[in-house]
Amino acid sequence: MDTHLHHDLPHKEEHLKSSEALRDIVIGMSDGLTVPFALAAGLSGAVSSTSIIVIAGIAEIAAGSIAMGLGGYLAGKTEQDHYKSEEKREYYEVDNLRHREIEETKEFFAGIGLSKELQEKATEEIARDKKQWVDFMMKYELGLEKPDPKRATKSALNIGLSYIIGGLVPLSPYFCY
Repeated sequence: MDTHLHHDLPHKEEHLKSSEALRDIVIGMSDGLTVPFALAAGLSGAVSSTSIIVIAGIAEIAAGSIAMGLGGYLAGKTEQDHYKSEEKREYYEVDNLRHREIEETKEFFAGIGLSKELQEKATEEIARDKKQWVDFMMKYELGLEKPDPKRATKSALNIGLSYIIGGLVPLSPYFCY
């Protein structure tokens, strides 16, 4: 068997790409588990009818999932607005403060250990395409990744649905009565 052919295949990076979704699920689920539980526990001592506890619990789950989902949506939109604002500023700086941006780009390349000659060449190369340069500065100078335009909606759904699922767990014993 010829094993050197295996090394010619491109290396595929396998990283967790769903960390944002996982964070949303944890946020929604943790609140969904605690708030309806506290409501059900409090009502159990005050009322004898389980149907009242179930109705109040479902109403809380509905309201809570909407509120939490809306919070996730607004957080996603804020992230997009922040990125667009910083990107606009970066375009301005590339156009109007070019010498400063060139120095910042060289500093980045110096920071990763490139020689003076390579710093010059890499900076010259990247500065040829304004969009590429701005994208580079957004990522490496400001540490900002371009947000997914659908992120706000995805976040709202992930958090809201996780809240509902989490909320049904502490309420489930009351459905049996």
